[in-house]
Amino acid sequence: MTSTFSQQRLTYLGSLSAELSQRGLGSRMVGGDDPVLWVWHPESLRQTIVFATPARDGWLFLWSPDGRERAGELRRVADSLERLLNAPASSDGPAD
Repeated sequence: MTSTFSQQRLTYLGSLSAELSQRGLGSRMVGGDDPVLWVWHPESLRQTIVFATPARDGWLFLWSPDGRERAGELRRVADSLERLLNAPASSDGPAD
């Protein structure tokens, strides 16, 4: 049986997934009973994992590197993830 806590987490991650798909980003829930959202950009192939966690004053989304936003701000979260995953990869070598 799924706990209220798990149901809330699923709801937040599902809502974020829907917002991301409207922007052309891919996402998939992974992790079984303690799900996280795997998010990727289909062109840049960059990806990250988004966690939904309770906080003192509501729920937060957390992602690498250093992403943190209130779960009630789905558009803002989606904007941040879109910028992160659409950014060009850094180059280790000299420019051609």
